[in-house]
Amino acid sequence: MALKARVLYDFHSENPGEISITENELVTLFSEEELDGWLEGENSRGEAGLFPASYVEITRDQITSNTNNNGLSSPKAVTPTHTSYTSPESQRGLGAGSGGSGGGSFHTSQGSDDDWDDDWDDSSPTDAAQGMGTSPPLYPVTSSLPGRRDSSQQHQQQAKSSATVGRNLNRFSTFVKSGGEAFLLGEASAFVKDGDRICVVMSKNGPEWQEDPYPFMCTIDDPTKQTKFKGMKSYMSYGLTPTHTNVQVNRRYKHFDWLYARLVERFPVISVPHLPEKQATGRFEEDFISKRRKGLIWWMNHMITHPVLARCDVFQHFLTCGADEKAWKMGKRKAERDELVGSNFFLTISTPAVPLDLQEVESKIEGFKSFTKRMDENIVVVNVTINDFARKQITGFKKEYQKVGQSFALLGQAFELDQQAYSGGLNRAIAYTGEAYEQVGEYFAEQPRRDLAPISDLLDLYRGHLANFPDIIHVQKGALTKVKDCPKQEGELHDRCNIISCATLAEIQHFHRTRVRDFRSQMQHHLQEQIGFFQKITAKLQDALQKYDDDQ
Repeated sequence: MALKARVLYDFHSENPGEISITENELVTLFSEEELDGWLEGENSRGEAGLFPASYVEITRDQITSNTNNNGLSSPKAVTPTHTSYTSPESQRGLGAGSGGSGGGSFHTSQGSDDDWDDDWDDSSPTDAAQGMGTSPPLYPVTSSLPGRRDSSQQHQQQAKSSATVGRNLNRFSTFVKSGGEAFLLGEASAFVKDGDRICVVMSKNGPEWQEDPYPFMCTIDDPTKQTKFKGMKSYMSYGLTPTHTNVQVNRRYKHFDWLYARLVERFPVISVPHLPEKQATGRFEEDFISKRRKGLIWWMNHMITHPVLARCDVFQHFLTCGADEKAWKMGKRKAERDELVGSNFFLTISTPAVPLDLQEVESKIEGFKSFTKRMDENIVVVNVTINDFARKQITGFKKEYQKVGQSFALLGQAFELDQQAYSGGLNRAIAYTGEAYEQVGEYFAEQPRRDLAPISDLLDLYRGHLANFPDIIHVQKGALTKVKDCPKQEGELHDRCNIISCATLAEIQHFHRTRVRDFRSQMQHHLQEQIGFFQKITAKLQDALQKYDDDQ
């Protein structure tokens, strides 16, 4: 029997090999085996290709199950479908990076344009094995799928008492993979130190992350080109200086990439900003280096202003560990063995004393879902429009103004054939007018990088955030669905759902606050640049006008 899945969110294909799907549409799956976060199937229009796994939920009545030794049902094994596609996730980073739109774009960075082979890498496989051999798995609790339950009878009975509703049969859903289901069913278990506690407080706007009592800033210097292996390999190094230490540390792009992967793994309901795009060629070209640095500045600004991410130990290690190779490796391994990931992350959250109304939570989540959908659609429109306008300024407007200037110059040359002494002033004024128009054309060509490009960069960054929220919302909706399906109003189940709800709404609130701050600042900058631009044009034309009075 063919596998069917119901679409949870609209998805518009942007690359070869992808297909578009719409909310509530039923799609046919070729396999329930994911390909780097994507599924392969056919939509209702008969188009075959890839779409994000987190955007669909496999319908339960279509899955054939086997009974294991514990009497539990588990999905029937499906042979992975092999494909020759390059993963669309690596092409445009949906789910781990933002899709491009219009002009520039931000992409995922699950790989790196440089191998981990520098002085700060665990270059020895033996050394790495020794460092990781005795460490617990990254998901010590959520790894027990149906049929692979923990051998502890006490743990098994605890899970059964909590899980009065059935497990999600789609073991590839974000709700399951994030650890949300395991936490909700009471299977999360980890020791949480006071320093790892994350507080959600109740404000007049609803749940919010508690503010960081020790805010700081961080500058990123212009990158410098470094070499290794006696000049055989080159890379760019960025100097980071956080204000709470005032000590510069040097980081390569792949260090940012490693940090991003750790943060995404640790915080399932926090939107970790996406890194700027990579590219295989032209990595040392000036334009690319400048664009990447601007992207990293945006990324860092979003990181240091997030109350949770800014004080996360792995982020602080990234900012403060200098050239000490041993200290870096120890911090790196500690982060990779972190137990407070997935389901255990929710154990770190402290919520307000009064629980939330789950119906109100559901209403807010649905409202935010509609908001993000509309925002994403209009970001595409704005980005396409301003990039088209920038192209016209750089090429069309410049060309047209220069044509006008050249025509005035030709008129002045014709007048010079008059040889009358009293016409000299007019001839010079007309020649200057021609030069002024040509200069105005140059102004138009230069202006987009000052006022339109920054807006495009901001829009691309927010497309990355918007690409994160379907997964975050999916975790929340999965928790609410489990509570609704529960035949009893069990206090612990509702308490754990309340924790997920508080964390999700706090992240939504932070997104809105940051969005208002960023767009207000960027639109003010845009209009200030526009005013200065037209004032510069006015001043140039006034100079030309003055020339007609100089030699009366």
